[in-house]
Amino acid sequence: MSKAPLKVVAGAPDRPLVIGDIEIPCYVLEGEQRVLSQRGVTAAIGLNPEVGFRMPNFLAIKAIKPFVKEELVSALENPILFQSPSGGGNAHGYPAEIIEHIIDIILEAERAGALPDRYASVADRMHVLNRSLRRIGIIGLIDEATGYQEIRAKRALATILEKYIAKELQPWTRTFPYEFYQQIFRLKTWPEPRGVKRPSVIGHYTNDIVYDRIAPGVLDELKKRNPSQSGSGRKHHHHRWFTPDVGHPKLKEHLAAVIALIRASPNWDGFKRNLQRAFPKRGENLPLPLDE
Repeated sequence: MSKAPLKVVAGAPDRPLVIGDIEIPCYVLEGEQRVLSQRGVTAAIGLNPEVGFRMPNFLAIKAIKPFVKEELVSALENPILFQSPSGGGNAHGYPAEIIEHIIDIILEAERAGALPDRYASVADRMHVLNRSLRRIGIIGLIDEATGYQEIRAKRALATILEKYIAKELQPWTRTFPYEFYQQIFRLKTWPEPRGVKRPSVIGHYTNDIVYDRIAPGVLDELKKRNPSQSGSGRKHHHHRWFTPDVGHPKLKEHLAAVIALIRASPNWDGFKRNLQRAFPKRGENLPLPLDE
């Protein structure tokens, strides 16, 4: 039974992988399978796919065949079927990693002096591809060309939020130890916090120290679920939105680590430097390891 064609998740014919003057149409299929267009690989090698030239035929050339492994021939003989993103039926592609094996074969044949002179231009193209692929890697190049890196980041963020943030408000439980506030007051040289109203800036500090550093996207999602009420703060504590199995235990773990950092810090600035080193925010530079 023939397999159903896979769907394209990212990539388009007008967004090929470009290395020098070499262009290879590339796609990410369902299941995160990265593929290179069958015809595109043939053209990238420097052969003409328009005349029906097939990669297995090239690798079967007497001078090159000794360098070719049987598994590669099998993969080339059985390309991946996928739905053409431009419409008009299906298309065929090769697993992205195949290009690296083809490069190795041709360059090995060249080093051994076995590559026929008429394929010197093919070797030149392989050197161009090899330099780029060894620096970045075919998966990274495809993800950049297709825009899949953005899709992957969104999916990863969605997975994190699903684990950390509950769908419904959870019952209140004591989560923040008194020492958390006590140590903040000490570093800020404020009077003992017990029995006094905490300054409103404490909420800002808590967001910065805890919720914005526990995992990417968590604070933004909490602000959506638990928005500020006009003139009266938030209706619920942020921590009541954490899942009981993952989010809340991770929150308690983070708080314990933060309190340990505060205890070891002589002043507020020193604590913030230590905090950024231990739990850096995305998009912020790490502080230089200068003496305190």
